[in-house]
Amino acid sequence: MRVKKCNKLVRDRIPEIIEKSGMRPVIETLSDEAYKQYLHDKLGEEMQEYLESENVDELADLVEVIYALLDYKDMNINDFEDLRKKKAVERGAFSKRLLLKEVVEE
Repeated sequence: MRVKKCNKLVRDRIPEIIEKSGMRPVIETLSDEAYKQYLHDKLGEEMQEYLESENVDELADLVEVIYALLDYKDMNINDFEDLRKKKAVERGAFSKRLLLKEVVEE
């Protein structure tokens, strides 16, 4: 018998997928505080995977983690989108590709 340690947050259907492959997943349901920490860890993991690969699939994983964080914080996705749009109107987006090099105070 071989055991592979993982200790990471996974998508809801991963245990089922592991079972279908003939292996046995050992899972635990996290407490609120542990869930929050593992979501933060997963956010960093998915960001790093995207930065290394630049694969759009990794962006989908990143967004899924963001949605989970919004749910954890009891924020509706539509309310979040309204917040994003408000910030875009007030401060702009990133479409102009502007790099602020320095600010000179006279």
